[in-house]
Amino acid sequence: MSFRLAVCAEMVYGELPLIDRIRRIHDQGFEVELWDTRGQDIPALAATGATFSSMSGYFGGSVIDPATAHEVLASAEKLIPTALELGVERMVVHPGELGEGGRAVRPLQRSTGEMWLTGLRTLEQLAELGQRHGIVFALENLNTILDHPGIPLARAKDTHALVEAVNHPNVKMMLDLYHAQLGEGNLIELVRSAQPFTGEIQVADVPGRFEPGTGEINYPAIAKALRDAGYAGVIGMEANAIGGQGIQAGDAALAAFRAAFSPN
Repeated sequence: MSFRLAVCAEMVYGELPLIDRIRRIHDQGFEVELWDTRGQDIPALAATGATFSSMSGYFGGSVIDPATAHEVLASAEKLIPTALELGVERMVVHPGELGEGGRAVRPLQRSTGEMWLTGLRTLEQLAELGQRHGIVFALENLNTILDHPGIPLARAKDTHALVEAVNHPNVKMMLDLYHAQLGEGNLIELVRSAQPFTGEIQVADVPGRFEPGTGEINYPAIAKALRDAGYAGVIGMEANAIGGQGIQAGDAALAAFRAAFSPN
């Protein structure tokens, strides 16, 4: 069983314009993950012929904040035409609103019942929006130890619980194993238990958020666990190249990523 492999275009080949990064990723046989598509020449990106597995699905508000959840829904609807033009399968949302450097716009250290209920209702509305347009909204888990302090309900077990409660084919998890390793660990059991609710998996190694094989995570073992569980979806490398932002370092990072998830 082989996986569909994707690479986040914002994190490798930084010396190149975005469209050239996309072409290089595509030419090596990978799909492409995107972050913020606003301000980009969308027809030009589509013309690269790349397959876009995911993109950011909102640009304001918080899924779990009753005062701003409507902003998530409104911004998601505005991004739908871009997703459709690029053929994007999944639009990514987060439990809280992220600002500069991934920091929480409104840091909070505790979750409340109101947050759980708001998250459930917001995701149910996103499910309806996704169903109308044939797009899956993917709720990504985050780590609050290093990269995203102040985001409640960010752990994989929390995003899993919310997605399972929604129980709709147009809402899934964006299961990020880099974040899960920092905050929770036990990754093989996590990928097994989350399998029915996983829309896409993202990977990077720990420490450093570099390509697989540079840190402590045994990604070949995780790949085997995913195959054994029957997962045949997208695995996206959302990681920096340990050698830097040059072309040679990016190529090496993509090769290491492919090797980690190729059958032995």
